[in-house]
Amino acid sequence: MALACVATRASSGVDAPAVTVEVHLSNGLPAFSLVGLPEASVKEAKERVRSALINAGFEFPMRRITVNLAPADLPKQGGRYDLPIAIGILAASKQIPPQSIEQHEFVGELALSGHVRGCQGILPVIVAASHVNSLLVLPIDNRADAELVGYQRVLFATHLQSLAAYLQGQSELPGIDPGLEWITPNSNNDANTHCLSEVVGQQHAKMALEIAAAGGHNLMMLGPPGTGKTMLATRMMQLLPPLDYTEALEVASIHSVAGQNMLPQHFYQRPFRSPHHTSSAISLVGGGAIPKPGEISLAHRGVLFLDEVAEFPRKVLDCLREPMETGEVSISRAAAKLNFLCRFQLVAAMNPSPCGDADNARASNEQILRYLSKLSGPFLDRFDLTIDVPKLPLGALNSSDMQAETSAVIAQRVHVAREVQLARSGVLNAELSGKQLKQDARFSSDDLLFLEESVNKLGLSVRSYHRLQRVARTIADLQQQQDVSRAHIAQALGYRAVDRLLASLKQY
Repeated sequence: MALACVATRASSGVDAPAVTVEVHLSNGLPAFSLVGLPEASVKEAKERVRSALINAGFEFPMRRITVNLAPADLPKQGGRYDLPIAIGILAASKQIPPQSIEQHEFVGELALSGHVRGCQGILPVIVAASHVNSLLVLPIDNRADAELVGYQRVLFATHLQSLAAYLQGQSELPGIDPGLEWITPNSNNDANTHCLSEVVGQQHAKMALEIAAAGGHNLMMLGPPGTGKTMLATRMMQLLPPLDYTEALEVASIHSVAGQNMLPQHFYQRPFRSPHHTSSAISLVGGGAIPKPGEISLAHRGVLFLDEVAEFPRKVLDCLREPMETGEVSISRAAAKLNFLCRFQLVAAMNPSPCGDADNARASNEQILRYLSKLSGPFLDRFDLTIDVPKLPLGALNSSDMQAETSAVIAQRVHVAREVQLARSGVLNAELSGKQLKQDARFSSDDLLFLEESVNKLGLSVRSYHRLQRVARTIADLQQQQDVSRAHIAQALGYRAVDRLLASLKQY
């Protein structure tokens, strides 16, 4: 019976489910049928495979060829099925030994000449193959992806002829260099660039940035143009510790699915994404006919910076509310429902009024309130800290501040505070649940009553009440205090710039 089964893998979000390519040759008029829910890009594989086999010197069977991509209910797209289909035809027509393809998985696109081309989204395939310890054959163009994962049972194909020679036992295929030098988390640290000591003044904002980095809190900066909001946001990356291997692999997999290759020197770096305010909801959250991760998923384990956040459409910003709470986004389409991780820190910057400065008489209080109303109340509730970044006093730009702390010094304090949080609760303070706050945060009942009264006086929500507790806990951790005092709560209440601005505008 002229039947062959070849193992490969599909793309479903950041997962790579197993797919079996079944090839059957039967008598009848020459035909090539492709079934198993293929998209248009997969249907075109028939012509690529036919030309590739002929130009590589193989015989294309003039029989009725039926190719089934199982399971049939899983959508398939892309050119990654070209290579397994070609191998299946060669095995079914006995041009290569059928037993030689056992325990192998094949992924790759074919050129008309028979060369094997690279594919997008290969990183999840390598991770999935490593879990079942199968021998994976990939295009040579995807060598960098394989080296990131470090899976040793990977072979690289350049042409159908060399691959067929390997399957017939006549030659060997190249694999990962066993003497590969692995990147360490600190080997790509660019601590000398974008140092926080370059930002003149703004001590209050620098302290808020340190608290946000230590506890994983969301931060909003409010101030007129040119006060250093963007400079502060970009320098936050130097305060965050590098990713560990598991986290780095999560981030690299998401970027691979999105078609963005991860450079080896950036493997352990946390991502920093800064989309323009004209971005659509799909580009920010993810989606499309074939769902792809959006900016919030590309910022997973890193920072999403929204500059001029008030210029984003309100509907687009409100799309961020649920992902900020859950740490993942579900994209439902008719063909599939995909989940993408998006546990990111949100840092936003905006002007306090439409003319840039709230103290400028060009805008009335009603105009400023209308401008601020572009941000919904539930969206503002997601920020743990909102701070003022005021104009510098006269003479500050020409003064030389030799006592300014470098990013490396602040990053050391952040690292110590994060280690304390992880040892105490297993998560950063920003991710503490209500139950963990009661058990581990160590507040006195009198201080909690003081905080509740303050929240009621400011007209804040219950969500803000818990967020203030988390910020106060982080402040105590930075000061290496086991218990949270009223001074820590009072300092956390000081980082509510938007609430103070709204209250002052409503008084007039």
